[in-house]
Amino acid sequence: MAAKWVRKTVRLTEMEARLLAERAAESGLPENQYIRFQIRQRPSDYPAVQKLLKELLNEINRIGNNINQIVHGNHMDFYTEADKEQLSAYMRRLNLSMREVIEKIGNQ
Repeated sequence: MAAKWVRKTVRLTEMEARLLAERAAESGLPENQYIRFQIRQRPSDYPAVQKLLKELLNEINRIGNNINQIVHGNHMDFYTEADKEQLSAYMRRLNLSMREVIEKIGNQ
């Protein structure tokens, strides 16, 4: 179901209007989106958080691809001790990346 838009008129002082314009520009959002962003205050709306989540997703996909290759090798009886160590390293890297994103999101 599509959201129904409601128009609101707000009066601001010149200083408040300038501050709104500056903060919206700093965040890279148009003023109307910046106001909605401030009302919702969801961490996932922050551009920095969105960037972190996108980077994390890309990292997870790369690690997942490597894990799939190792598992495929295991099924073909090509699994070596080095592959097992590499898999553990990928999992540690994934856990570290997740921890970093959680810490950064928690500080926003």
